[in-house]
Amino acid sequence: MAPKKKTNTEDYLRMYRQMVRIRAFEDNANQLYLSAKMPGLTHMYSGQEAVAVGICEALEDSDKITSTHRGHGHCVAKGAEFRQMFCELLGKAEGYCRGKGGSMHIADQSHGNLGANAIVGGSMGIATGAALSAKRLGTKDVAVCFFGDGATAQGLWYEVMNMAALWKLPVIYACENNGYSEYTKTDEIAAGSLTARAEAFGIEAHSVDGQDVLAVNELAQKLVARARKGEGPFFIELQTYRYHGHHVGDINRDYYRSRDEEAEWKTARDPITNFGKWLEAEGIMTADELVAINDEIKADAKAAVEYALDAAYPPSGEVDMHVFAGVDHALSYV
Repeated sequence: MAPKKKTNTEDYLRMYRQMVRIRAFEDNANQLYLSAKMPGLTHMYSGQEAVAVGICEALEDSDKITSTHRGHGHCVAKGAEFRQMFCELLGKAEGYCRGKGGSMHIADQSHGNLGANAIVGGSMGIATGAALSAKRLGTKDVAVCFFGDGATAQGLWYEVMNMAALWKLPVIYACENNGYSEYTKTDEIAAGSLTARAEAFGIEAHSVDGQDVLAVNELAQKLVARARKGEGPFFIELQTYRYHGHHVGDINRDYYRSRDEEAEWKTARDPITNFGKWLEAEGIMTADELVAINDEIKADAKAAVEYALDAAYPPSGEVDMHVFAGVDHALSYV
């Protein structure tokens, strides 16, 4: 693990809890799919928890993030609650988007999460626009754009990086390089260095171990502080790994990656296990206390799932709400 920074014990415990919360949420989301209780697919974030938590713990509530189709972890890390998230996955009225967003379009603007996006790289323009807005309004807010290595093939990324560099926008482009673009290894779809692509626009680029929450958080704190002072934009390549397939239906994946590879990451590189060991070694938490935290969060997640399963669906009259700006019920105007 990275050495201690200015972070205190409470911060360490919050980061650990947040990573466990993400893992617990994903485990339950997977079971909802496997038991045919959740409509549609979901893309699991398990294994990448240190990325979302390390970065979001460096942000203020008013700072903005944009997310991806693999976005549950970002949402939880930015402050989302289990009940509203599970309600959203199950299409219930109490969900963050009243059940209309589902797994790939959750947004929680009360905590600065401008939304997940099913389009690969689709949120890059949104995050850059949020950064432009912050600069124009003088709010000192920072925007973080989460995206995967596969999204670096999208032309939009190069357009927004050019704008961000020219206008010195307070935006951080956080590339979660989990080694695979859907079913293809990253080095088979991306020529050259990912950091060099950002550097070509004059953007300062960094690469960090995305399984080490302290290393991620230390770098994020520095870059966020600099972005607030007008020194952005920045690019971070976070080397991480997704434990599950591209989506929950991607079960038989031996044709593109081995089970031995997956086992190696889960046993030797797990961000939660390794951070827990570090907390023990530093005398911050005991093994029993860590187990108690895990059990508590698992119980919270289970209760939230049961609540969401029993929650009400939105009335059919809401089908046209939130489609047109300034119109509560569009059909009433037809």
